[in-house]
Amino acid sequence: MPAPGDHLRKISSRVLLKHNPLPEKPTFRQRLWHKCLCPPHTALGNLLSRALICLLVWLAGFSLVREDALPGGNVFALFVLVIAAMLGGFLVSLIKLPPLLGMLIMGCLLRNIPVVNYAKDISPTWSSILRNVALTVILTRAGLGLDSRALRKLSKSVLLLAFLPCAAEAGIVGLAAYFILSFPWLWAFLLGFVQAAVSPAVVVPFMLRLQETRLGTNKGIPTLLMAASSLDDVLAISGYSVLLSSIFARTDTALWFQIIQGPLEILVGLLYGCVIGIIFWYLPHRGHEDVGLFRFLFLFLGGLVSIIGSKAVGFSGAGALGCLTAAFVAGHRWKTPGWDVERVKSSTVFLYLWTVCQPVLFGLIGAEVVFARIQPATVGLGTAVLVIGLVVRMIFTMVAVTGSGMNLKEKLFTAIAWIPKATVQAALGSIALTLAREKNSSAEMILLGEQVVTIAVLLIVITAPLGAIAITLTAPRLLQKEDGDVRVDDEEKKNGAIYDEDGEDGEESIVLGRKEPYENDGVRRMIDDTGSDINVRV
Repeated sequence: MPAPGDHLRKISSRVLLKHNPLPEKPTFRQRLWHKCLCPPHTALGNLLSRALICLLVWLAGFSLVREDALPGGNVFALFVLVIAAMLGGFLVSLIKLPPLLGMLIMGCLLRNIPVVNYAKDISPTWSSILRNVALTVILTRAGLGLDSRALRKLSKSVLLLAFLPCAAEAGIVGLAAYFILSFPWLWAFLLGFVQAAVSPAVVVPFMLRLQETRLGTNKGIPTLLMAASSLDDVLAISGYSVLLSSIFARTDTALWFQIIQGPLEILVGLLYGCVIGIIFWYLPHRGHEDVGLFRFLFLFLGGLVSIIGSKAVGFSGAGALGCLTAAFVAGHRWKTPGWDVERVKSSTVFLYLWTVCQPVLFGLIGAEVVFARIQPATVGLGTAVLVIGLVVRMIFTMVAVTGSGMNLKEKLFTAIAWIPKATVQAALGSIALTLAREKNSSAEMILLGEQVVTIAVLLIVITAPLGAIAITLTAPRLLQKEDGDVRVDDEEKKNGAIYDEDGEDGEESIVLGRKEPYENDGVRRMIDDTGSDINVRV
């Protein structure tokens, strides 16, 4: 006669991981069931862990603010947005698409579906602060991942890639908006600079992933794109600021200063980053027992001061560049022999922090899309202008990297990677409309502002997912893999993906985008921006 607990043990064994090992050649159904076994593991376990963190944060918030943490409050809206963005990213990653696509979609749905439009309750101030924090994290990771040796070889290419495609796209979009949309000249080129900015928040995570898989690193392609993305935005934001000032006839700043402000912002950003980065070489002393923690805090707070402080002093274009430069300069010294332990501690913290910031950033960007603002009459012509600009941008991108030693496939990939637009468009798209309303401008000015917002929305909805998907699918086909032991499965190559869905321990660890051997123990698994499992030594 069986014991009373035998039946329960028999049932529970069917859902326990240790009693259900994955076969050598599992079917899709077996792999799917294996991911759902207990205790939670792989991507599902990671998702549940993040959801639990969000729940605890909400409970803590409810204990502090009460009303604001209930439906209709700001804290509750942020809680729902982050959970939904994480869920959307997880679901999209199951079909080999980048999680940011699901996060953008969830943010958009939570802003526009009447029954669940909780995102409308998010405070603009909170939204701005959280996006600045997330941008600080991703730009710092990008700076730490830059390869100084590759940059020395590619300095000319960085400048060309940053400025030539941006200027060409802004110019052609300005002309197209004038002739197709019948915009006034200043408004036409204002729209051109709104469209011309690439999104580091979309591009940089993929470039970090390419560094980790060593795709294109033999010619420094990820480093080139990360370095140029920040400069690209400086030019776009500077051009936008000059035109915005001219349109609304600002009297508090001389026009000559507005014209030189763009180059000046670049110099200020570089100077700030270099000074702060050099200070971080010596503070704290490398022998300090908590050197990793202090370096993380210095980099994070220094980057946050750069991004937020630059806006406070009217040099908003310098913020991203200063944050990127500070991390790069500091990391340059930390990458010298003998500094590995400190680098691991700091970079690992940023890697974990990004897993929290990613759904916040892209969920909030998606929530910027308001269907009610989209004018049907503008959508068709606006899409035509958008396509014209992207085609010209891709052509001039390939021209910009002609002298960098890339072959035709690598040039094509660089042009594809230069498509995504999100953060700058979300930030700049509505400024002109807001100013037009605040200054009680004419109905024509308000209509032009609404059209700019509509096209900015189209840019985010079309180019962010399109660019992310295109980068994911084309990277294994167009880029060469640098010699090394990093594994990209044949099946994944065949499917056009760069994911390591079920990556195994004991292959390599990631330190600032480089590869170093490690032992099997001491390894943690985490989901990176592109939806892949990454092994990080801690």
